[in-house]
Amino acid sequence: MNETSLKILFFGDIAGRAGRNAVKYYLSQNRGNYDFIIANAENASHGFGLTQKNYEDLISSGINCLTSGNHIWDKKEIFTYIEQAQKLIRPLNYPKNTAGNGYGIFDVGEYKICIMNFLGRVFMPPIDSQWDILKNKIDEIKTITPNVFIDFHAEATAEKICFGKYAANLGVSAFAGTHTHVQTADEQIVNNCMAYITDAGFCGAQNGVIGMEYETSLKRMTTNLPERFEVAQDTNVVVNAVEFTINPITGKAISIKRINEIINLNNDEITDKLKDNINA
Repeated sequence: MNETSLKILFFGDIAGRAGRNAVKYYLSQNRGNYDFIIANAENASHGFGLTQKNYEDLISSGINCLTSGNHIWDKKEIFTYIEQAQKLIRPLNYPKNTAGNGYGIFDVGEYKICIMNFLGRVFMPPIDSQWDILKNKIDEIKTITPNVFIDFHAEATAEKICFGKYAANLGVSAFAGTHTHVQTADEQIVNNCMAYITDAGFCGAQNGVIGMEYETSLKRMTTNLPERFEVAQDTNVVVNAVEFTINPITGKAISIKRINEIINLNNDEITDKLKDNINA
């Protein structure tokens, strides 16, 4: 980090072990290029939820903050550790007294950054208004830091775009949509101040259906009968991420860049030591 730029890397939804391995390998090669790392981890443990073991493993790999979404509660052990998991953020627009924190403020050298997480309301389970909560909270946060990042976990593209413009008008620095697991190609700087992308994509098996096995997905969609989704496994993994650069003094975005890579985790360039680590 230099005096006028803060470089942030955000990984789209991590899907299962393949996604965890993809992120851990990517960080082993690139961690030093960034000042702060964020990843959405609501699907990190077998596709649904986040175990404490996986939380600790991802943080130890170099991630500074994990965001989430509607699936964060799927592993019931979340309630046993979320209050102590200072680097895990759940959506802020859950009702008051919901376990965990909806935002966090982190030190990055001499600066601070606020990471916020919200759920959408279109085609999603009922939830409190993200519009009102952000409007009521942003002034308080701005007294602490001008650097504000939002992970908006939502289904509808129009809702993401509209909430993104709303966030830009309130002075947010960077905004990434999650949930669909499909990276969009609309990265831009909104109002000359906020870096925006509708969906950051996902990290997981290349051969699946947004991270899940093709066969189980096909059966569910062609029969319309209940079918348990299974996480896809593959040595070829997708890494979808977004690189944001912001001015840490003004909180305004400087640039945004999509990352979309396919990595073969059996590649000979991966050392035996790293193989042991990512397959743990």
